[in-house]
Amino acid sequence: MAISDAYLEELRSKNDIETVVSSYVTLRRRGRILTGLCPFHNEKTPSFTVYPETQSYYCFGCGQGGDVITFMKNINNLDYVEAVKQLADMVGMAPPETNFDDSFTKQRLRMFEINRESAKFFYNSLYSPLGRHCLDYYHKRGLTDATIKHFGLGFAPENYNDGLYKHLKSLGYNDLELFQANVIRKGEKSYYDAFKNRAMFPIIDIRGNVIAFSGRRLNEDDPRKYVNTSDTLVFKKGSNLFALNFAKSSKCEGLILCEGNMDVISLHQAGFDNAIAGLGTALTEEQASIITRYADTVYLCYDNDEAGQKAVDKALRIFSKTGIKIKVLHLQGGKDPDEIIKNCGADYFRSIIEGAANDIEFKLLNAQHNFDITTSDGKLNYLNAAVDILASLDNSLERDIYATRLSELGVSKIAIDEQIARKRASNARKQKKLDFQNIVRSTVAPKDVINPERTRHPAVVKAEEHLLANYIFSPDCYKALKGKITPDDFISVVNSHIFKVVSERIENEQSLDLTVLSQFLTDEETAVYSRLLTMSDTVGKTVKECEDCIKTILSEKHKSEQKAVKDMSNDEFMDAFKKLGNK
Repeated sequence: MAISDAYLEELRSKNDIETVVSSYVTLRRRGRILTGLCPFHNEKTPSFTVYPETQSYYCFGCGQGGDVITFMKNINNLDYVEAVKQLADMVGMAPPETNFDDSFTKQRLRMFEINRESAKFFYNSLYSPLGRHCLDYYHKRGLTDATIKHFGLGFAPENYNDGLYKHLKSLGYNDLELFQANVIRKGEKSYYDAFKNRAMFPIIDIRGNVIAFSGRRLNEDDPRKYVNTSDTLVFKKGSNLFALNFAKSSKCEGLILCEGNMDVISLHQAGFDNAIAGLGTALTEEQASIITRYADTVYLCYDNDEAGQKAVDKALRIFSKTGIKIKVLHLQGGKDPDEIIKNCGADYFRSIIEGAANDIEFKLLNAQHNFDITTSDGKLNYLNAAVDILASLDNSLERDIYATRLSELGVSKIAIDEQIARKRASNARKQKKLDFQNIVRSTVAPKDVINPERTRHPAVVKAEEHLLANYIFSPDCYKALKGKITPDDFISVVNSHIFKVVSERIENEQSLDLTVLSQFLTDEETAVYSRLLTMSDTVGKTVKECEDCIKTILSEKHKSEQKAVKDMSNDEFMDAFKKLGNK
């Protein structure tokens, strides 16, 4: 039994989609709709659209869409039931009474429990005789016991292979659960702990759940410096950030993005509780999107070695698509924040933050390091590189300020402005050509990952979508044409299932509201249904239009059946011939 329509309709009425989405996305009203930068992919031009009339959203950039439940589910990495319960809690509704198949939810909850118990085991092991050398390691790194407790740091013992395994088994967890949580591994004959002789850093999500672990080696001869939890039902490495659970509540400006966990912990201990870090991977677009939900400014605080500078370059490219204000810290006094705090103190590091360069200043400074500007050739090459950088600026005031600075090298500002104008014109021509190619590509061969048949058979899938939209907005059209078409006649698998759900609910006089239907649809189908809801003004809502759509769909099906005749056996051919005669 699913969650009742009445419950979901009340939940929707009390959780207005505009109000909920506005907590995560800055929305601007455009007539009857609202638009903003999509929280599910990086973009500069808003393509994320909220429709208050249908209480739905749809992104024309990445194709994600749905209702308020789908939004909460995707934005917070929840399953359907968890999202419903969270929305209910937000408005003071009791949780739904249902026999909804929540085995997935229960599996996730068990995994959270396993991780929490594992974190307790590691913490207790740290303060046992076995963990003395690990505790000494933390203390030598300058961490206090209060900081260790705050972050829940721990120790994975090495004197046996299955200490954590035996502990968790004693609490009633089975082998499969522990293996799927990735806290144990499977050998040829037995299971063994995934972490041994390592300083343990629990990864905690914004709701306070322990979702994963990162284990640093204590034996420097160990070839692997870090061992990390693999992706699980509750953890995806590229979708989480270390210490965001603390940093999101910081009163400090912006977020400081570091490379390593220890850098973050040292900064928090020194008072910079807005520090966060990636989880052993290069910055992802999804992580950048998460950061923009919690801050207007991001400070890139990467090591000052070659690898760190490459990471800065990549981060600049990713963040440039988000619209967030970017600052780059020029680290001096140590190779990383942890070392700088130890060597120079918190006040010195604060001065580094205050003197941080924006992304343009950082690029200009980096470009200058590549040339000897004391020579004519070096100066010319640097100015050409600087012009390329400034040409990317849309703000004319910013361009003027930096062009004035460049003229201090003894070159006319007029000449610099002329070069910037030429470069911008050249860039505009290239972009116009690229835009045209994208339009042609999307028109001739549009890509649709969610509904691939839309790419291969655009005309017939368009007819399917128009038929579905007509039925959604005018159920009487379905009643007038009942039996004229079946789910098997649809070429799109997604549209076929939506038709089945919609037709069943119309026949049972049930609501076609997306909030009610989303529990019967996959995320992909929900996104397609959300797109159908945007078509209210483009469909006629008439029986005649529906008949035309049905004719197109059935004609395409007939063509495909004819094409398959040459591949039929004699019996299959006779069967098909009889069916054709019956028609």
